[in-house]
Amino acid sequence: MVLRLRLARIRTPGGSRRHNPKYNIVLAHARSARDALPLEVLGTYNPIPSLPVGAEAGDRKQKAIKVDVSRTKYWLGVGAQPSGVVWRLMAMIGLLPPKYLPTGEQTQNALKAVRFTTHTSSEEKREARWAREESKGPAMKAVEARARGAREKEITGVSNTSPMDPNEA
Repeated sequence: MVLRLRLARIRTPGGSRRHNPKYNIVLAHARSARDALPLEVLGTYNPIPSLPVGAEAGDRKQKAIKVDVSRTKYWLGVGAQPSGVVWRLMAMIGLLPPKYLPTGEQTQNALKAVRFTTHTSSEEKREARWAREESKGPAMKAVEARARGAREKEITGVSNTSPMDPNEA
């Protein structure tokens, strides 16, 4: 039988409630129901962002992913297939390569952006954002300005070109 790593909603009384989902990352037969009894529970996932333990009030909230790495590696090694969401979660913690990556020079930056940053202060994040903005070339800035103008046109409904003169664009 085909084994899959997938999410199953936690069934404990204090676990998952309406509008407050919590999931177990489980190993189950591919044809079994989502909440059927799994073969093994490999971890948990809370999709609602919350502040990590020891974080300050202004820090960024993160989604909680806890995984038994050795068991997950074992099951992936013997052929268990992760679902799309579990693949994305495993890519975030570094167990699997991301499915979709841009090609070219930006591949390394994309790999860094996909993974969770751990214990990064808000000042470091601000400096990184400034560095990204400064590293953009004039062509990229022109494309962003054009896109900003198009968005403003959609919002206001007013364009810079005159509808009377068709040569003026």
